[in-house]
Amino acid sequence: MKNRHLACPLAAAAALALAGCGLLPGGGQTRTVDMWLMRDSVSEDFLNRFTEAYENEHDDVELNVTIQDWTGIGKKVTEAIQGGGGPDLIEVGNTQVAQYADTDKLFDLTLESVRDLGSEDWLPGLAEPGSIGGSQYGIPWYAANRIVIYNKDLFAQAGVEGPPATRAEWLEATEKLNRQGSQGIYLAGQDWYTLAGFIWDEGGELAVDKGGQWTGALDSPAALRGMQFYKDLQSLGSGPKNADEQNPPQAEVFARGDVAQIVATPSAVAAVLKANPDLKDKLGYFTIPGKKAGTPCAVFTGGSDLIIPENAPDRGAALDVAKALAGEKWQTELARAMGYVPNKKSLASVVSGQEATAAMAAGAANGRATPNSPQWADVEADNPIKPFMTAVLEGKDAAKAARTASAAITDTLSE
Repeated sequence: MKNRHLACPLAAAAALALAGCGLLPGGGQTRTVDMWLMRDSVSEDFLNRFTEAYENEHDDVELNVTIQDWTGIGKKVTEAIQGGGGPDLIEVGNTQVAQYADTDKLFDLTLESVRDLGSEDWLPGLAEPGSIGGSQYGIPWYAANRIVIYNKDLFAQAGVEGPPATRAEWLEATEKLNRQGSQGIYLAGQDWYTLAGFIWDEGGELAVDKGGQWTGALDSPAALRGMQFYKDLQSLGSGPKNADEQNPPQAEVFARGDVAQIVATPSAVAAVLKANPDLKDKLGYFTIPGKKAGTPCAVFTGGSDLIIPENAPDRGAALDVAKALAGEKWQTELARAMGYVPNKKSLASVVSGQEATAAMAAGAANGRATPNSPQWADVEADNPIKPFMTAVLEGKDAAKAARTASAAITDTLSE
């Protein structure tokens, strides 16, 4: 970190009386970029290395980082961008950009995205949520998505050799794995993020924007096909039909050693090994397979974008910092240090030596995000997709349940 104290020598008193300490041309005035980053997004080591390197390369800039908690962050960011003199650069969840852009208080980054940041190569699941009305407001920073984590011993015992290449092969393999004493897969009945991938893979949507009016789309034939695949897969295990993957935590269920597969982000591995260290050398990973060999299934892409408020005290300096964080050097450093997927498809090779992250990166190339509506967070708050899933899994009329859920989504998105 730079020394933040500026000295005003007595010999310069006359000049300083006119210009003020440190404000003369060439006087070395330091610009401070205030950044908000989310807790646990980066390690202390990564942040220290980036800060030191950036400040050494830009001797007129200091980085002042404040770590924020996810709980309650929406209100805090909205107040900051609508007030005066807020932070210069803010990390936000990729699916949150729409609600902040809806305030008309974000800086339009379209030109810089195309000219300087190679936006044509960005992961779609990060880039699309940052694009509102044809303008880019969020710069993709990092991504994470679901993969299949499996127990190598159970695969070997069932005679399943290697990861399946297609969704049809996945069902066949999972049926073999669903043997007496073990589950082929543990898939909770209300894991709607996983369901979303199957719906997208079939060409369906959770909701569609028709001339500025969002409507639920779970009742489309494509969405119903995605739900049917989910039902077929979920039946090859003993996951609850009326609960999500956190109730009970699926990592703890998998850690018992009698579950062949779960669908989760690699971050679940830490919880698995904490509960059962003996599984350390027994875990394998593969990208969720798609309908055709060589094309991964669509997946929900989570992660973060970087935004710059219109009221940022130093937008120019903030943009330079964002370019560094989103550029190849620090994307590579971040991906390897944190196990994230880099923001560009062309950078997937930088994590090729990390099996789980490499599986994520392959899936992220076909990643998607939730509907780009400012009200989507309200849908998730009282999520009608979950009871829809439970109804179908319990044998109720799928089309009727889908129409009910779609109507609820439409109502919420029109508020």
